[in-house]
Amino acid sequence: IRVIDLADNSQDEPLVRLKLTHIVQSGEWVLGVSWSHILGDAAANLHFLNTLSCYYQQIEPLGPSPIFERRLWREDEADESFLSLMKQMRDAKPMAEIMKTFMGDQQTYDPVNLQFSGEQLARLRTLAGGSSVSVQDALSAYIILTLNTYCYDNDDERRILRTNTAVNYRGVCDSIGPKGLVANGVLMMLSDDFDDPYSLSSIAKTIRRSINKSREPKFLGTWIATADGLMRKIFRNKYSIDMKLVPNEIVVNSHTRYDWAGLVDFGYTNKCRFYTAWTGALYLRAFVLNPVKHENEWLLRDQNGSEISFRIETDLKEKFLNAWKQDISENFENVKK
Repeated sequence: IRVIDLADNSQDEPLVRLKLTHIVQSGEWVLGVSWSHILGDAAANLHFLNTLSCYYQQIEPLGPSPIFERRLWREDEADESFLSLMKQMRDAKPMAEIMKTFMGDQQTYDPVNLQFSGEQLARLRTLAGGSSVSVQDALSAYIILTLNTYCYDNDDERRILRTNTAVNYRGVCDSIGPKGLVANGVLMMLSDDFDDPYSLSSIAKTIRRSINKSREPKFLGTWIATADGLMRKIFRNKYSIDMKLVPNEIVVNSHTRYDWAGLVDFGYTNKCRFYTAWTGALYLRAFVLNPVKHENEWLLRDQNGSEISFRIETDLKEKFLNAWKQDISENFENVKK
């Protein structure tokens, strides 16, 4: 079976694949995991892999216990006014069309991988508003501010004015998403336009307000009910969600609350690294830093640091990286608060 034939909801593709590889030269082992989104999101995947790791070590898995029950949503709980918040689902397309656009982006956008220490992130958070925003809010705001200042300053179509953030809603309300829910317990929350797209604090606080709003039970219930109707329509039409690049928007999908390398280490404490495939155009993915192996010695990792990856227009990559390096050298002294 060709891999490409399995991409479009093939009935021949297993929901979970595990592949164990032994690298003879280094003596290392690699566990490859292919996980279908039908089963659940990253949190569900991590819960499963942590349980596997714990059973391997003959220790009790971390809680909470998995919950497989799903709430059934009624049509009268949905609200059509929410459709403008759900462009990716509302504008779903056949997989072939989506892949064509995606492959085009891969040719015109280059990957960027940045690492930030815990100390640098704490500095950004202080500049962005302190305890009124999260570390991730500040990091996302910094990337957006740098793009707007050095790459999109004179481009009304590409200047970033709002975020579309992946938000885990487990634990907000047990009747909607209990903590142990095995499902896609995540929504994409579109923020309001930034009051000032050239201000770190303005961007960060706007992101935080949108996330807080997404966790209001009434809003959350209506959002999910509306999305449920869209997803049923997508399934009937054999379409896929179109994670397209939207003018003036950037997607944020942070995994920094999930320590993959620490929770799925099979007993190799601080000696396990996590890698994942795919980067998208202006699609920010953030992760906890991996441990680093120097020759035969494992170095203590910065538990509070983060790595962020995304794709940027090829002709703007160098300009962005130079601005970032300058800010790092100046300890963000000249970043506009």
